Amino acid sequence: MDAVRVALLREVLAGTEWLGATRRFAGALRGSVVSYGGGLLLVGTADYEPWHLAAHLVDEAAWSGTPELSPTLVRHGARASDPAHLAVGLGRIEAARRGETLLVVSPAAPGAPLLERVHDARQAGATVLALDAGDRELQALAHESLAVPPGPDLDLDTVQHLVSAAAGENSLPAPRGRRRLRDRLSRLADQLTSPPPARW
Repeated sequence: MDAVRVALLREVLAGTEWLGATRRFAGALRGSVVSYGGGLLLVGTADYEPWHLAAHLVDEAAWSGTPELSPTLVRHGARASDPAHLAVGLGRIEAARRGETLLVVSPAAPGAPLLERVHDARQAGATVLALDAGDRELQALAHESLAVPPGPDLDLDTVQHLVSAAAGENSLPAPRGRRRLRDRLSRLADQLTSPPPARW
């Protein structure tokens, strides 16, 4: 979904709670990864891998000058023979520690084995975010969650587009503390490369 479609979708959803909810969740995501300098793990369920969200976050990371948004896709069926970026298995969640963020995307109940790993990651100090259909156990483990109940109005895939686009927006609040040199240079580059104001 390109920027024009996201803009149209936002226009359609104006006046609903979804725009504010997706922006808050995206702000929590961006704040957690930028504060610690990266370490974003993205995992789905055994039946659902969030490929599109991973790809959109990689794009947003590049476009926004926020490499910390680029996730490591953790796969249930990863094999050692897979390409390196697809060979990260569930053991990576077990190795998660303080300073890392685990984003769980789950269109249905995630199941006990995944919940146990998420619980262990949280106990080890990782920040847990959940984008799901409203599973109570997963949401109880998450520091921040956004529930997308099944229904005709909006689906989880659409919400993922809104979240990834909002996470890459430069207008999101900056993390607390001193801004890094790279952040200041990125902002300066944006100002220097933006077109001059129109004169009428």
